[in-house]
Amino acid sequence: MDTEKIGEADWGELQRNLEATIPVYDRINRFATLGQVSKWRKYVQNRLPEEGRILEVGCGPGSFAEDVVGRELVCLDPIPEMLRVAEPRVNSQRAARGDSVVEFVEGTAENLPFEENSFDAVCSLFSFRDWFDKRAGLGEVLRVLKPGSSVVIVDPAKMNKLHGFFGWLWMRFWVGSYARIVCNINDHPWKWLTKTYVHFGTTKDYIRMLEEIGFVEVKGKVIFPGMATIWEGTKAESGRSS
Repeated sequence: MDTEKIGEADWGELQRNLEATIPVYDRINRFATLGQVSKWRKYVQNRLPEEGRILEVGCGPGSFAEDVVGRELVCLDPIPEMLRVAEPRVNSQRAARGDSVVEFVEGTAENLPFEENSFDAVCSLFSFRDWFDKRAGLGEVLRVLKPGSSVVIVDPAKMNKLHGFFGWLWMRFWVGSYARIVCNINDHPWKWLTKTYVHFGTTKDYIRMLEEIGFVEVKGKVIFPGMATIWEGTKAESGRSS
């Protein structure tokens, strides 16, 4: 694996391990982030437009989607079992609020099954580092966004090599020890969280990638307490140079 792509064999193994996390996904996420994950999801929701069609790439078991209020939402994930679990969880919550039903679609970031200029925003929460090809995926995001619309991405922070080393220690020992207890096995699937983080780039790496692909007004910010980064980029208006 490298900062842009995950090898085919590794990606297949990653998908199997991600599926195995479903029963304990939310519990371990809360522990790993010291309870900050809910706040980070609100950061993303606050950056989404109040109206229009929104795509979440890598929705997992629906942890973010169930709390997105009042928007038209499409959720995409490459793992069928994630979608099977997410659909009743999300749509039951939305029905109780009177929100529209979410459309769940199986697919990958690198080959989004949507027409160009069809979304008013795209978001990805803690799945960007798991994309098979990040550059190709961001190119697809740019294609399906309407001009003037934005992408918002949140994933574990890595400001530099030193910060990345401490992040690795945190995931390898703190999160890993808890995951072993919760999963009751030594070879727990959350080992892949550490592995994908090791090969994940820095905040600046993906600012540069977003700009190279053609996004404008790109920014990346490490958010409190230094465990996550939020990236944002906008698709240029028609006729505007990037």
